[in-house]
Amino acid sequence: MTGADDPIRVLVVEDDPVAADAHVLYVDRVPGFTAVGRAHSGAEARRVLDRTPVDLLLLDLHLPDVHGLQLARTLRAAGSRADVIAVTSARDLTVVREGVSLGVVQYVLKPFTFATLRDRLVRYAEFRRTAAGEASGQDEVDRTLAALRAPAPTALPKGLSAPTLERVTAALRAGDDGLTAAALAEETGISRITARRYLEHLVDTGRAARRPQYGTVGRPELQYRWVRER
Repeated sequence: MTGADDPIRVLVVEDDPVAADAHVLYVDRVPGFTAVGRAHSGAEARRVLDRTPVDLLLLDLHLPDVHGLQLARTLRAAGSRADVIAVTSARDLTVVREGVSLGVVQYVLKPFTFATLRDRLVRYAEFRRTAAGEASGQDEVDRTLAALRAPAPTALPKGLSAPTLERVTAALRAGDDGLTAAALAEETGISRITARRYLEHLVDTGRAARRPQYGTVGRPELQYRWVRER
């Protein structure tokens, strides 16, 4: 077992070598965690686990030789106590339900940013910290389980919708050099005024930054760029 001051040991199980390398780098950037290896198949993961102590699997569910949940089931039957953060592009909630009994403590949907994984790892570390010893009562049990849950999303300002915000966010992230409200409106099919409202909301929430775009006739137009970690 990992001591209180020891880093949490993570095995990355991902069939895509580029994604596996990225996930290892992500894990190592989070204080209190260390990636102890990577595996590109279920068989390779079992071999690593046979020789390396692991606290947590960052487990892709679609492996070339076995489904991730079947691997988790096999590991549980063999006595493994490693927890699992499942990584998947599937949105099937029946898979989520099945994973609960197999030690899956979190799900991360692909594609995800470093900030998303960091949040899940930090919550998992808090869960491990509080899930030690004996609970004094129901409140402590509830607090321990709540550590794994993400906070409820903040309500959008009146007149803004989540689907349109997703479109705006995707367009802004894809525009490496930034976008003006006019360019965003053309890209997403919304009005220029509406585009500016969404852009200003992203600025207000710290996900975008604005800067003047020079070289145009008259007053410079504001340009917006995505600033969250990718």
